[in-house]
Amino acid sequence: MIRRGFKGIFVRSVLQLVRRPIYWVAFFILPLFCFMFLTSLMEDGLPSKVPAAMIDKDGSAISRKLTQNLGGMQMVDLVDDCNSYTEARKLMQQGDIFGFFLIPENFERDLLSGRKPVITFYTNMTYFVPASILFKTFKTTALYTKAGVALTVLESVGASPREVTPLLLPINIQSRGIHNPGLNYAVYLCNSFLPGVLELMIFLVTCFSLGQEIKYGTSVKLLAMADGSIIKALAAKLLPQTIIWIVIAIFMESWLFKINGYPMHGSWFWIALSEVMFVLACQGWALFFFGVLPNLRLSLSVCALLGILAFSIAAFSFPYESMYPAIGIFSWILPVRYNLLIYIDQALNGIDIYYSRVWFVAYIVFMLLPFTLLWRIKREMAKPVYAP
Repeated sequence: MIRRGFKGIFVRSVLQLVRRPIYWVAFFILPLFCFMFLTSLMEDGLPSKVPAAMIDKDGSAISRKLTQNLGGMQMVDLVDDCNSYTEARKLMQQGDIFGFFLIPENFERDLLSGRKPVITFYTNMTYFVPASILFKTFKTTALYTKAGVALTVLESVGASPREVTPLLLPINIQSRGIHNPGLNYAVYLCNSFLPGVLELMIFLVTCFSLGQEIKYGTSVKLLAMADGSIIKALAAKLLPQTIIWIVIAIFMESWLFKINGYPMHGSWFWIALSEVMFVLACQGWALFFFGVLPNLRLSLSVCALLGILAFSIAAFSFPYESMYPAIGIFSWILPVRYNLLIYIDQALNGIDIYYSRVWFVAYIVFMLLPFTLLWRIKREMAKPVYAP
């Protein structure tokens, strides 16, 4: 005897999740692997000792001092001393180094005689983070070398260090990283990338589970069990997934803030509420796209595309303010963007919830979106036609 009603559909959905290994992979194995992999990858905050090479064509006392200073930097590991540009370029193309520093011939002579020698450094920006770290370190080393030489020359003509320092450094800068004083990359990236991974998996599983019903023609039975109510059918069908995703989302926050000790300056309640609403918003967004494209292949393709693009257009790795307006506007159509903004407001800044109210309203908008296309989803489920 076939169970009908909400409870019958709920039990049917649970049995489908239990019996298919693909759901176990999507719910548990992939998200948990990503949580642990990314946090362990960034447990030191920033990559250190990035492999680089030095080309010293001068061999003078100043160039050797420069090489020694660069090698002493925390972020750089001078793994090779190359004899030519070609040799260093090959090492970089092979992936053995991420950049190299070139000191030209007659560097010391030209520097002391005021001829402005050119120091060149190359970084492989295919690998954005390590290359950016190398670029910053190379540039800092070059500037400090220039200042050191200028200080030596001025002192040699009788100027005192007290007179020279204001000329070389007219403004003294003090940098303070508020709410992240250690400048820990993981505090920002893990709390944006991990919800992005969760969003992608929610998109895919939601569309996959509904697309399978249409593909195999079982959507007719689903509607019959719900007495023709599409709201009852979808709510009971997706409720087991919602429960699992909420548990995973809460575990993610516990993993980040409790186990890994990321800063939490706000209320746990608002962060937990944000994660619950984030799961519902992602399901609503996926359900909306399934209503637009009620086809297994097409809906999965669109959700996969949006989920992957979230890592770039949702302003994780590139600031929204620096995007072209035509591109930046797309960062606001993804739930994970609002998850990041709430995290920054509540966990990092610890400000009053009043200032985050708009982001919670955005969650509600995503939850309500599928109601505009329930009629279309019901029509497709009542007369399923699978188009491969």
